[in-house]
Amino acid sequence: MADFTARVQRALRDALAERLPARTWETEWYARRTPVDVAGAPDSDGDAAVPRSETAAADAPLVLVEVEMRRADPANNPVKLARYADEGDFERPVVLVQLFSDYYDLETGGVSSKRENAAFVGRLATAHVEGFTYAARDLALSPPKHGADPDGEWESAVRDAADAVTSLLGE
Repeated sequence: MADFTARVQRALRDALAERLPARTWETEWYARRTPVDVAGAPDSDGDAAVPRSETAAADAPLVLVEVEMRRADPANNPVKLARYADEGDFERPVVLVQLFSDYYDLETGGVSSKRENAAFVGRLATAHVEGFTYAARDLALSPPKHGADPDGEWESAVRDAADAVTSLLGE
């Protein structure tokens, strides 16, 4: 599972870099001792090869993306990152996008309470932490179990998730 998750993170990083080239995209970016799956920082060096949009200005947000495959407590990610934002750890506004795999979908429809709790905390943080915005989005793939091969559609799901992040940012 860890290998597959790392493949998804790298594919997401690459897809976001294609769609949002005015940012530098990294996997396993750290906020304090907390690794963030994928992060996109606005390029501040004015790379002439990349046209700078208005959103690549000094107030452009740091984009943090957490990929939730089977995490037991996905609410912990928005809690920690909102706390860091509230304590002034980031030099610019933060947009946290939490991508949830199909693992969090209920067979009867809707989503699990784990996802609902994470989104609830994220919405509270958005309302009460200056410079922090949260969004939950789908990552329409089923994580493989116990070393099984992932289905062949996972790369398409990652591209769709990258499109959703791009749309959210409006860049």
